[in-house]
Amino acid sequence: MKLKDILVPVDPLGEALHFLRMSGIFYCRSELTAPWGVAVPPMADSLMFHAVTTGPCWLEVEGSEPQLLQPGDFALVPHGAGHRLLSEPGAETPALFDLPRAEQSDRYEVLRHGGGGAPTHLVCGAVRFDHPAAHRLVKLLPGVIRIDASASPEADWLGSTLRFMAAEARAMQPGGETIITRLADILVIQAIRSWMARDPAARTGWLGALQDRQIGRAISLIHRDAARPWTVASLAAEVAMSRSAFAARFTGLVGEPAMHYVARWRMHVALTLLQEKNARPVELASQLGYQSEAAFSRSFKRFIGVSPGAARRQRDIALPEF
Repeated sequence: MKLKDILVPVDPLGEALHFLRMSGIFYCRSELTAPWGVAVPPMADSLMFHAVTTGPCWLEVEGSEPQLLQPGDFALVPHGAGHRLLSEPGAETPALFDLPRAEQSDRYEVLRHGGGGAPTHLVCGAVRFDHPAAHRLVKLLPGVIRIDASASPEADWLGSTLRFMAAEARAMQPGGETIITRLADILVIQAIRSWMARDPAARTGWLGALQDRQIGRAISLIHRDAARPWTVASLAAEVAMSRSAFAARFTGLVGEPAMHYVARWRMHVALTLLQEKNARPVELASQLGYQSEAAFSRSFKRFIGVSPGAARRQRDIALPEF
């Protein structure tokens, strides 16, 4: 039997992108006239996006080169860093939340600001991701990602998607926020795919491991079934490798031994469920393959630094570096 007959086709990188389902913190339609500027504050654990539908816009993020965005461009600020949007370099940038905004719903606002000159229209949002694989992927992204729609092979559908989003933002009919969120899902994933296609950094480390036929499949199996009593031998058998070859390749590509990855992944999932779903530790112990709540709690405290109960109460505990 050949290797290709043993391994069920799987797309681990595609699965990681699948987990990028966003929940919105807020959305804003901005109608701006030159000269104008806005300072967007940092938002921890958030990804911010800006879709330009009319006029130019400069985006300045500390540590990154300023980006001139044109109509049809889409930009991501993946790590919640504070940044500035402005009509031209040097324009004043008052803080976003100091500017008058018209509230349309709990999570949707309209900003009108500027000096009455040439117009720029934006649809912006701040979003979060719930799944641990999404957290891991987003942490690996650069400080800014930009899609230049005019230079993209997918220019037609990207342009149509942006126009659809802008139309929904203007009209805000029933269900409009949901449509904007789903369109943002598509645009965010496409921006990340675009970055992965052109940046050599996307072919190293964890992202590079996901693209390895056998190690990527092993990572996918761990993500799908964290409760399974994995061993190096059982993972190696799943991907048709010898135990020693699998252990060496996994550590070489991922940067840590397979069983350490399994344990940290379980704790990553556990902390996410404790904080975002208010799960009970006793439930998580069985869901993640531990024989007792005590065994789960010991492992959790070793990786996270506090007990599961404390993590459930203290929502500001950071996810472990992964």
